[in-house]
Amino acid sequence: MTRRLLISALFVIVAGACAQTPAEVLVVVNKQSASSKLLGEYYARKRAIPAANICTIDTAPVEVIDRKTYTLQIEKPVGVCLRTRHLEEKVLYIVMMQGVPLQITGVKTGLQNDGGAVDSELTLLYQRLKGATLPLDGIIPNPYFRQRDAPFTHPQFPMYMVTRIAAYSLEEAKGIIDKALIAKNRGKVVIDLRANEATDGNHWLRAASLLIPPDRLVMDETPKVLKGIKDVIAYAAWGSNDFDRHDRFLGFQWLPGAIVSEFVSTNARTFARPPDKWNIGSYKDNPSTFFAGQPQTLLADYIHEGATGGTGHVNEPFLHLIARPDFVLPAYYSGRNLADSFYMAIPGLSWQNIVVGDPFCRLQ
Repeated sequence: MTRRLLISALFVIVAGACAQTPAEVLVVVNKQSASSKLLGEYYARKRAIPAANICTIDTAPVEVIDRKTYTLQIEKPVGVCLRTRHLEEKVLYIVMMQGVPLQITGVKTGLQNDGGAVDSELTLLYQRLKGATLPLDGIIPNPYFRQRDAPFTHPQFPMYMVTRIAAYSLEEAKGIIDKALIAKNRGKVVIDLRANEATDGNHWLRAASLLIPPDRLVMDETPKVLKGIKDVIAYAAWGSNDFDRHDRFLGFQWLPGAIVSEFVSTNARTFARPPDKWNIGSYKDNPSTFFAGQPQTLLADYIHEGATGGTGHVNEPFLHLIARPDFVLPAYYSGRNLADSFYMAIPGLSWQNIVVGDPFCRLQ
């Protein structure tokens, strides 16, 4: 069987097995954020989410919070919503609206970091509702990692897939929803390797390229940074960790449903919009030129430019714990939804990773 026929067969099998219903989504909005409430209402209307599946929390609309605030003002009320409405098993996906805090501060650092992304921590709520006591430092293995052929269900996979709809503005966040509804399986998958390196990241990018039909693939292994490409449906690269990249924007024309995955430590550190004149740099630069404390690319810039979703990190995740493109890209191309595609590629939970986008976004 040729690669094209194999991928086409996989698309038919998986697409038929992975239909979702609005009742499987819990929408989390923040009472203290007007944009969060408006966005939640917009998403619920567009996706016909039942009223019982709208969960309102009440917390300051800041991006960084401490562990106590997370537990009392996010995890606890979301758990109450699920338990009192008898949704613990029915809900598979939790969607955080813009205005919900993004990052939990930690005391420990490195691989024992006890802080992380709010969204990644909330994936464990399913187990905690069942009475599990889980460590706060380090990662919890993701039970859905590498599950190419299994539909996401409870109780087989004891977790919630948590995504976030957020951007630089309310209108851009609404655009994520609108574009997800009209996503089609067309356009180019763009893969840009870092030149002349035998790294794990490059190995994963090459492996991903072998699972995409050649006529749908644009791949480059030279020092050249791919820019100005039209009809992009997926992109995977090194972002500002590609030492040959010096520009904040790539000038791509993104199709509805387009996703982004890059090996960058802090590309989801904020959804505050940088000054238009700000540009990416390196840690050798003057820290006064950094934005939100870092010189690295921002996932929200890709959303601003027209992408529909992606994955990023609020803090250093380490390369081996970043979403694997050799799982994300072929899964998404083959018809898996956005949430399933990213979460089957992320090795650990309770960590630094977030997924931006409508979990139901799928190439049809």
